[in-house]
Amino acid sequence: MPYFDAASSAPLHPVARQALLASLDEGWADPARLYREGRRARLLLDAAREAAAEAVGCRPDELVFTPSGTRAVHSGISGALAGRRRVGTRLVFSAVEHSSVLHAAEAHAAAGGSLAEVPVDRSGAVEAAAFAAALDAGTALACLQSANHEVGTVQPVAEVAEACRAAGVPLLVDAAQSLAWGPVEGDWSLLAASAHKWGGPAGVGLLAVRKGVRFAPQGPADERESGRAPGFENLPGIVAAAASLRAVRAEAEAESVRLRALVDRIRARVPELVPDVEVVGDPVRRLPHLVTFSCLYVDGETLLHELDREGFSVSSGSSCTSSTLTPSHVLRAMGVLSEGNVRVSLPTGTPEEDVDRFLEVLPGVVAQVRERLGAPEAVTGADGSGALVVDARGKRCPIPVIELAKVIGDVPVGDTVTVLADDEAARLDIPAWCEMRGQEYVGEEPSPEGGTAYVVRRVA
Repeated sequence: MPYFDAASSAPLHPVARQALLASLDEGWADPARLYREGRRARLLLDAAREAAAEAVGCRPDELVFTPSGTRAVHSGISGALAGRRRVGTRLVFSAVEHSSVLHAAEAHAAAGGSLAEVPVDRSGAVEAAAFAAALDAGTALACLQSANHEVGTVQPVAEVAEACRAAGVPLLVDAAQSLAWGPVEGDWSLLAASAHKWGGPAGVGLLAVRKGVRFAPQGPADERESGRAPGFENLPGIVAAAASLRAVRAEAEAESVRLRALVDRIRARVPELVPDVEVVGDPVRRLPHLVTFSCLYVDGETLLHELDREGFSVSSGSSCTSSTLTPSHVLRAMGVLSEGNVRVSLPTGTPEEDVDRFLEVLPGVVAQVRERLGAPEAVTGADGSGALVVDARGKRCPIPVIELAKVIGDVPVGDTVTVLADDEAARLDIPAWCEMRGQEYVGEEPSPEGGTAYVVRRVA
């Protein structure tokens, strides 16, 4: 069964498995003890730290292991903010950061800190100039991911790091998605990552803090991991994480070329095979193994279930696949279509035949879901007069968009269709539909009857 969700969690690398089993026998003792078993455990821990630091591009004494990537992000943000509390409380971050960064930002704001969110363009990238403009004299910390976890867009970390350095602001980089492919460029100050993203075991993260960065670990003091990650080290997991990181780095150059070619095939063929599809993310500055596309008139949850029935494991940022009923904050920040969203992230070693079969299966699956939802095959012109109002309240996307598509041809060119909807995803999907179909999105306003009125003018 093809597994196409490596961006969520990569399969355990064979080297990680071997190292994990070996260290279960050799690395069970306390590495802080001076007797024979403790010294052996300490040697394993030190070797793992050196290997991980080499991959990150930092000194071994600048890197600590944490219980997860999320904990690394939270510890890095809280420690850096506390270390620079005399400078100010402003935290600057991009609109498409991982939820771990956003949750830390929410906690910081709740404690009285200030936030500045830097917008992204339609490809999901920040502009270095816009990021630099958000930095002021009271900025304590800036955060920017190296590459986006949902659409694969690579961020201009080196340029942003240069701007942060000029402003005297430390930059924390979430490198969870990119570290397997190479070190993060630029003069960053802090870096966080998670082992299960590159084929290591779950439950191991890493946090690097450059020498000279003001950092004050929060919470009760602990003598382990420089006081930055309390608790007994998960030594077998750490050893496996470091070994697998070294292994995937050795394979990265060749595998990057191979997987990029497969992803290029998906990016090119999906719009040819499936009508009304938007491929999102930067087509060039992107991770080699990840592609995301959204299908009009498709319920994302149903699409994922049907692909699973066909043997493909993929993920989605559509609102209908989440308990919040709101679209992915990444897709929302980009202003792209969220309905019917599919993220394909190929793990190392994915055979070409699996991608070919995915492209064979996808068109039929999308067509079945659209037929089930009563989606229009095409938008055709029709005679009519006056504006139309479509009441889609109480219906989840993509139904409001489907209803809009069905009636747009019933009004003359220049007249409008007003869609009443109370699903938050409509705020993103209706403007995205207009851009894809060449219609004009006029705007929105609260509806007296409840929900929101979205106005679309027919121009084509």
